[in-house]
Amino acid sequence: MSFEFLLGSIGIGLIYALVSLGVFISFRLLDFPDLTADASFPLGGAICGLCIYVGMDPWIATLLGMFAGCIAGAMTGILYVKLNILQLLSSIIVMIGLYSINLRILGIGPYIMEETPRLAGSPNLSLLDAKTIFSPFIAEDYSNQYIVQPLMILGFVILFWLLLNLFLNTKMGLALRATGTNQRMAKSQGIPTGGITILGMAISNGLIALGGSLFVQTQGGADITIGVGTIVIGLASIIIGESIFPTKRIWAVMLAVIFGSILYRLFIAFALSNEFLQEIGVGTEDLNLITAILVVLALVLPKQLKKRAKKRGSKHD
Repeated sequence: MSFEFLLGSIGIGLIYALVSLGVFISFRLLDFPDLTADASFPLGGAICGLCIYVGMDPWIATLLGMFAGCIAGAMTGILYVKLNILQLLSSIIVMIGLYSINLRILGIGPYIMEETPRLAGSPNLSLLDAKTIFSPFIAEDYSNQYIVQPLMILGFVILFWLLLNLFLNTKMGLALRATGTNQRMAKSQGIPTGGITILGMAISNGLIALGGSLFVQTQGGADITIGVGTIVIGLASIIIGESIFPTKRIWAVMLAVIFGSILYRLFIAFALSNEFLQEIGVGTEDLNLITAILVVLALVLPKQLKKRAKKRGSKHD
C-alpha cells in the first residue's frame, strides 16, 4: 500500500466520518431507521457539483449541498410526524423520490451552460477542471493533493464534532436525546417531540449531504451511484467504533464513530491492496461484501471476547 493510497483512504474515511455522525444522530440518538442517507449523500454532491459547474463559489456550493440534505431529512421527518407514515417507509419514499431529483439536478448544469439543447436528466457531472474548496491550496503539479485534502476534511470533521457536542448538551440537544430514548416520557415532560424529530433528521441528513459535497470535490465529479451503500458504511463505522472504543459519554461516542469510519476505510484499503486477496480475485466490485463481513465481525467478536473473559473469570473463582 503506497503512502498516497493510505492518505487517500484516510481522506475518504474522514468524509464518511461526517456521514457516520449523521447516521449516528438518526439511528442512535433518535432511534429512527433512516434510509434517506443513500439519497441525501448524492443530493449534496449533485447540488454542490451543479453550483461549482456553473461558476459559483465552491464554499457557497458546499453549504448549499449541505442545506439540500437538511431539507431532505426534514421531509422524511415531516412524512413521519405530520402524515403518520412509518419511519422506515418515510425514508424509503424520500429516497426513491430523490433518485429522480438527483438525475434532474445533474442534468441542469450542461443545459445552463448551453452545452445541450434541452433539459434532461444525467447520471453524472464532471468537475475535472472546476475550482473546488481545495484548489487554492493544491500545487499546480498536484504534488500535495493527498496531504491538503485530508487535512482540510479533518478540519470539517473537528468543527462539526465540536458543534454537535455543544448542541447535544444544550436544552434542545438534551430534548433530542430524550425523544430518542423514550418518546412518551419526553412528550409527558412537555418536549415537542415531533418538531425535535424533524430537526434531528434535518441535522442528520445535512451532515450526510455535506459529506457528499466534499466527496464530489475530491473525486472530480458527481455521479448518481455514489450514494449506494451509504447507510451501510455509516452503520459499519458506528459499530466498529463502538466495538473498539466502548464508552457512554456522548463526546467520546462521537469520537469513536469518527475513528470507526477511518478504520473502516483502512480495512477496505488493506483488503483491496493485499496481494493474497488480489490473487484470489477480490476487487472493487466486492466492496459491499467486504463491508458486510466487517459489520458481522464487529458485531460478533466483542460478544465472543466477553463470553471468553467471563468463562476465564468463572474458572478462576
